[in-house]
Amino acid sequence: MAREQSDTDETPATRAVDEAALGDRKFYRAEQEADFADKQPQHTPQTAHPAYRLAFRDTDFLLRDELRPVRFQLELMKTEMLLDEARVGSTLVMYGSARIPPPEATEIALAGAKDLPAEEREVVERLAAKAKFYTEAYRLARRVTELSIIEDGRRQFVVCSGGGPSIMEAANKGASDAGGESIGLNIVLPHEQAPNPYVTPYLAFQFHYFALRKMHFLLRAKAVAVFPGGFGTFDEFFELLTLIQTGKMKPIPVLLFGREFWTQVIDFDALAREGVISRKDLDLITWCETAEDAWAKISDFYRLDR
Repeated sequence: MAREQSDTDETPATRAVDEAALGDRKFYRAEQEADFADKQPQHTPQTAHPAYRLAFRDTDFLLRDELRPVRFQLELMKTEMLLDEARVGSTLVMYGSARIPPPEATEIALAGAKDLPAEEREVVERLAAKAKFYTEAYRLARRVTELSIIEDGRRQFVVCSGGGPSIMEAANKGASDAGGESIGLNIVLPHEQAPNPYVTPYLAFQFHYFALRKMHFLLRAKAVAVFPGGFGTFDEFFELLTLIQTGKMKPIPVLLFGREFWTQVIDFDALAREGVISRKDLDLITWCETAEDAWAKISDFYRLDR
């Protein structure tokens, strides 16, 4: 219980001191403790041994198998905290191949394929024919970014890609050319790779765990545009459909670009005919061919002005 004070023993100065003291931290921040540790003598056998390192600065310790749950938490929290600080309220996620060339590279690709065996040449020709999807991904990302939708002080429909080349690059480039920022969720792979140059640097994230990366794709997603792609795109696309189908995630527009491609590689109707999905599950998919198609569907879903 606070002691009673008379008018004579309380002054503005003492009140200021008391208020400052009440607001002070009683323990040092982690970075201050780390600085103290750096200034300690390191010439004894005890202080030089790895066991003496602060646990949160001991990389060898953090990389132990037993610390996997902690690393999961760190990958979840780092991206979540930085996106929150960046006032990202929602995202437009864009999935797609890392192999489809941009339109300006198709002539070079086709010229280089002339002397290849027929089967290999046809693969290059098919990829080149899909360059139109690079254009549509770029146009959709640019259009959404130009709208600059803000709600409750937070940015809505911020473009988010896997941060890599091809369709992912088109998404980030469209946002960049519109004068906006965009997110790239990259993944560590055995072969060398780097984020495409159009990802906003402070919104470029690198993941070790596919599971955490896929979680961040969908935590803020208000719509997902899926372009032709391979195993990675299939994985992301089918997990999204599963989450909505099973009720683990609220419905959002799932915009599937390229009916000709998708119906050739997946017989959706056969899945329904065989009874392994319901016919109504096919309604989870919204078919699109152009950026205008996609934005119209998103606008209708959320009752936005086009």
